[in-house]
Parts: sequence; structure tokens; C-alpha cells
Amino acid sequence: MSIFHGERLLFTPASLEADPIPTIFAFPNEYSVGITSLGYQIVWATLAMRSDLLVSRMFTDIGETLPLNPELLGFSFSWELDYVNILNLLASLNIPLQGKKRDISQPLVFGGGPVLTANPEPFADFFDLILLGDGENLLDDFIDAYQEVRGAQRQVKLRHLAQVPGIYVPSLYEVSYHSLTGDIKSIQPLDKTIPATVQKQTYRGNILSASTVVTEKAAWENIYMVEVVRSCPEMCRFCLASYLTLPFRSASLEAALIPAIEKGLKVTDRIGLLGASVTQHPEFECLLDYLSRPEYDHVRLSIASVRTNTVTEKLAATLAKRDTRSVTIAVESGSEKLRQIVNKKLQNEEIIRAVINAKIGGLKGIKFYGMVGIPGEDEGDLEATVKMMQDVKKAAPGLRLTFGCSTFVPKSHTPFQWFGVKREGEKRLKWLAKQMRSHGIEFRPESYNWSVIQGLISRGDRRLSQLLELTRYYGDTVGSYKRAFKELRGQLPELDYYVYSDWKTDQVLPWSHLKGPLPQETLIKHLEEATSYFKS
Repeated sequence: MSIFHGERLLFTPASLEADPIPTIFAFPNEYSVGITSLGYQIVWATLAMRSDLLVSRMFTDIGETLPLNPELLGFSFSWELDYVNILNLLASLNIPLQGKKRDISQPLVFGGGPVLTANPEPFADFFDLILLGDGENLLDDFIDAYQEVRGAQRQVKLRHLAQVPGIYVPSLYEVSYHSLTGDIKSIQPLDKTIPATVQKQTYRGNILSASTVVTEKAAWENIYMVEVVRSCPEMCRFCLASYLTLPFRSASLEAALIPAIEKGLKVTDRIGLLGASVTQHPEFECLLDYLSRPEYDHVRLSIASVRTNTVTEKLAATLAKRDTRSVTIAVESGSEKLRQIVNKKLQNEEIIRAVINAKIGGLKGIKFYGMVGIPGEDEGDLEATVKMMQDVKKAAPGLRLTFGCSTFVPKSHTPFQWFGVKREGEKRLKWLAKQMRSHGIEFRPESYNWSVIQGLISRGDRRLSQLLELTRYYGDTVGSYKRAFKELRGQLPELDYYVYSDWKTDQVLPWSHLKGPLPQETLIKHLEEATSYFKS
């Protein structure tokens, strides 16, 4: 029996009209991972509800029956290292990896998702077109525009699609450099018929996403996901999830959240509330009251990361009663100075109050997220983090404490995009690990080497495409990337340029022609506010 037979659909696929567009929509990972992605679910359902599309899904381990001659091949791209799987899936379909080598007999390869919306340039050679931003309106605009040129030559299609707001066709833009290994000189459209810039698309409605399929084969078994908020009002200066997705939007309680939850509970008893700052929904207390009703006593509730000062006894008690044992809060650091630098509006007293409330409410643990290598950090800031966790442990004895820690990585469209990864990060992770464990606190560091790779891709330009093709064969280790850089020496900048260098605010960035929610002038202002705290 096919793995797809266990799916319970919460939408009705369209009845197909004559001659529908044969389309493959892929997720570059295993089915259990891909089907847990709410973004993938929503895009698939949106396409499948169009009568002019015949959509087949494809994963790295399984797929539906694929059309012999697909016209469109799409990828939902959520995790940077999945680019290897994208290249492998293209090869398995006998499609040239580079867009410039494809002809009229091959499908247009399109992509979307957080990785490509943040910075598509390292992958520019592999995609014919990229959808930047929210898909609610963009997807239908894309398919409608494609229908208008369906029978045309490949270049005619691409030029037509490039006129749609939010659709970026990399091959129609020329990047020039001061030298082969130097900064970008300019990014220009090939001619005046192509838009000089592409604006990320933002959906501004108050009905957000909810699962379109529930299955026991998902990584989160039988979960029904509801998007409570989109973006985050806190605007921590390193945070892509906040800056790139502005403005902060919340789903209507009556028109969206309650109907969505009721729909989901008809097929499962497990609900996941998603969003970068779920508990900052303006009606979150009312949502909590709704979920606390006796008829929902059987429901298992999961919640994404919550803001520290919203961890009340009521929230903890509701979650504990709904089979949640811990909550996750991002504190970044125990240092007041660093929290001012990153714009984390949080006091240590609030953290102490949150853990006390969590314990009183019946939760068994709290997972903290922190970071090393924040610009302006020194050894005293690390000591402050250890001291904070000691105080937390003392305030709530018996509560299981976990401290997850990553290394700062610069992200496009944020005020910290000009900073490089700090070389001291690896040493500081090891120091923190030793200190935390000596105080009986579980410490879960993220790989420093993964931060290096992330930094490379995060700030990469399209010269990296040839490097990424090489690393496909070498493996996903830092050593593989260094080997590829060595092989391509003289053809692009060194690893240090992309990862460790602090960039100038007046240089052309790889994504300068791709417009996020805020203009560069605003990001620079936020950067200056951050650096004003460096000496304090």
C-alpha cells in the first residue's frame, strides 16, 4: 500500500479540465519531513485546487506517478543543505542542472520558500524562476501568467513571467564584479523591459495557513498545524524570521483560528500552534480559554517558541493539561548589554518569573535558546549567561533546564547582514558547554561548522553556484567546501570573504536588486542603534 493512502485530506482537489498543465511539485527531502512542512502543504493544495493543473508530488524517497513531459517543476526550499537533493532530483529526471542548458523540451524549474526568499543568488544558476515571498496571491498570479504564454518559446515565457510582481528570473539579470575575486560592481537587468528590482510579496489578510493534510507518516505524527501569527513584533536585529516577513500579522480568532482548529479536530487530536511569536497574538488569552474547554480535554497541544513574559501560570497549566511537558523561549544571552545590541526587550527578572510560572503550572522543563558570537560580545557576556542559568536553576529547583546554543550567522535583509561570523564562536561554544554542564544544566550546542556553511550560503552571490555543484560530490562538511574553494581558486572570493568578513554598508549586496519589507536606509539606522551599545 502506498504511503499516500494514509493521508487524510482537508481540501478537495479540483476536477481537471481538458489539457491541464502537467506539473511536478517536489520537496527536496524525505516524505516524512516534507509533509510536515506547512508551507509545502499549502502550496501543494493551492496548486491541486486549480482545474488547469495536473499536480504530482515528489520527495527524495517516494513520489506519485509523474507526468512524462512536465511543463513546470517546482521546489519548496526550507533548509539550505537540501540544495544537494534538488540537484539530485533534477539529475534523476534527466533535467540539466543549469537553467541555461535547458531547452523547450524541459520544464521551467521554479522554487520558493524561506531559503530562496532570503537570498536566492547562490542557487541562481539552477532555477529558471523564483517566487519571492508569500504564496497566497503570488502562486495564482504565476500560473495565470504562465497560461498566457504556455505555447511560447522558453525565453518568451521567462520574459513574460518576469513582469509578475514577486517573480524573479535570475538569467535576465547580469552581475558584474570589480574583479573575479572582488566585490559586486552592479546587478542590472538585461534590458529596459525587465524590472530593475523585484519586490518580495506580502500577504496582508487575517486568515493565515492551516494544514491541508494529516498523516501518521509525518515527522510530527498526525499533527494538524495552525498558523497563529506571521512575522514577529520584537524585531531582534539578527532575526530573518522577523525582518523578512514584516509586518506582524495575526489570524482572526473568530474567522480563522477557531474554524481551523474545529476542522482539524475532526481528523486528529493533535494540534500545533505555529508562528515566530504565538503568544503575542492579540487575542491569545481568548484562544487559550477556547482550548481549555472540557470537550477538548483529550487534545494534545504543541506550541512554537513563546515570548518569555507571556509564560503565565495559566499558559503553563493549559499546556501541561494538554500533554505538553516543556516550552521553548529564546533569551539569546544572559547579558543585558548583548540584549540591547540585538534589541531583545527582556529582563532577567522576566526569565526568572517565567520559569517559576512554568513550574507552578505543571510543566516539567524549559528549553532556552541562546547564541554566541553576537557582534559586540566579550567573555563577560558569556559569564553573564552562565550566571543567569544558575539563577534560573535556583529559582525553580526540579525543573528540567536545557540550553540550546547556536553561533551568530548574518542573514540578508536584517541590520546584522553586514557582520561576519565570529571566529571565536567555536571556542566560546566549548567554554559554555563546560560551564553549563558543571552546573548540571543540559547544553545542546549547534555545530559551529554548520554555522560556517550557513554563513556561506546566507551571504553568497551567484558565483557560488559552481561551487555548490562541486560540493554535491564531496559531501556536506566544511572540509568539502574548502576543497571546492581550492579547486576554484581565482574564480571567486575565498571562504573568508563570505563567512567572516564584515562588509561595508555602501557595497552592493548579492540581493540588492531584491527588495524586502524595509529599505536599506532603515536597516542601517537599526545597525547604528545596535553598535551604539558596543562600548557600554
